[in-house]
Order: sequence, then structure tokens, then C-alpha cells
Amino acid sequence: MKKTLRSLACLSAVAFIPYVAIADCKKLPTHDQLTIALKSAQNTANGGFSLNMWGAIVDRDGVVCTVAMTGTDRGDQWPGSRVISAQKANTANAFSLPGLALSTANLYSAVQPGGSLFGLQESNPVNVAAAYAGSSAAYGTAADPLVGNDPTGVLLGGIGVSGDSSCADHNIAWKTRDNLNLDHVPAGVSKPHGDDNIVYDIWGKHRSSGSKSGWGHPLCTKAAKEISDAFPKAGS
Repeated sequence: MKKTLRSLACLSAVAFIPYVAIADCKKLPTHDQLTIALKSAQNTANGGFSLNMWGAIVDRDGVVCTVAMTGTDRGDQWPGSRVISAQKANTANAFSLPGLALSTANLYSAVQPGGSLFGLQESNPVNVAAAYAGSSAAYGTAADPLVGNDPTGVLLGGIGVSGDSSCADHNIAWKTRDNLNLDHVPAGVSKPHGDDNIVYDIWGKHRSSGSKSGWGHPLCTKAAKEISDAFPKAGS
């Protein structure tokens, strides 16, 4: 039930997870729960290419708790997106607070050259030893070797997904988090709801001048925007 007010920093991530006393994997969705939620989200229209996806959840310390996939085999979704999903979850978690959530989509403009957070994208390099440890046959399973490594309430961690266009990734992450009932977001930079939804203000007359708000993301497709525009306030 959403009344529990537990949440994940997300997205495309989307992502943001606050609101329980102890931030560890025991309080977060299991591999099976993430797989079911991710598949449900991916199987709806998201304004992208309808590709299979990777999904990852990290705890508040950035430790990977679980990695899942929507295909039946690790080769059914972009192999490179496995690590990216964990990076997205880590970024959303690392730059969200109990009172303010930021999705990776919100950070797009800020980390561009000249942006207020330029250089942030270089601050958390991939832990290659952890990302590619163990047997690739375990990727996306409950035994994925990424698990246990780094790539008023307490923010629990973050969720990230990857495997389609960046805009579709955002929509799928948002839906996955909602399916897990972990989408209580107290505040964010997206209007009108003040949450961590994607902000589209780098298109049309604003394309040449960058993001009007400073938190914008480029438009991928009209369909993707219509889907995200229809999202309710996270946690409502």
C-alpha cells in the first residue's frame, strides 16, 4: 500500500526510495519482485522501441541489492545496459535527499558543459572489478555478481533501468517504482507536482538556448512525453 510512504529515488533512472528506519537490502524489493514490476512496466507503451530492459536497485549506501531483466536470457536486452541501470540507480540515490528527489533525467541539463553541475558525471566511475566479476551466465539473476557491490524517515536507495531510449527508460523506471509501491517523493524540481518526473523544456523554441528551467531533458518522441505528462504525482 502506498500509505507506507516508502520510496525509491529513481529513474531512468527515474529514482528515489525513502521512508523506513533501516536502509538495507532486507527492506527493499527482492529479485522476483523487481522482475515482476519491471516486466509489467516494460510491457506497456513507453514511447520508445519496446525493447527488453535491465533494472537494478541500490540501497542508501549505493550497494547493489538486486539486478533483473525482462528477457529470458542476458542477451535479450542490450548487454551494456546492465551496468548502466546500476549506475543510474546509484546516481539517483547519491543525489537525492529525504526532502528532495532528483531523477537522472532531471540532471541532464545541469551536467552539460556550462551547466551548474558540470563534472558531476565523472564523480562516480564504474567499479570495473565489481561490474564484470563472476560468470556472465548469472547476469540478471538473483546471483548477479553486481549484487553486494557499489557501482520523516530515511531515504532507502535508488532504482534504475536501461535498455531503450532515455525517455522510455524514464517512463519504465517510473512505472516499475510505482508497481513496487515505493514512489513516495516529498519534493522535486519537476512541475506542476514538485516531484522527480522528467522535465521537457529543450525542444521547439528552447532547443537552441538549452533548458529553460535548468533541469530539462531533450524530447525523444511525442508519445514518450504524453506518457510522462500523464503520470500522477509520485506517491499519490
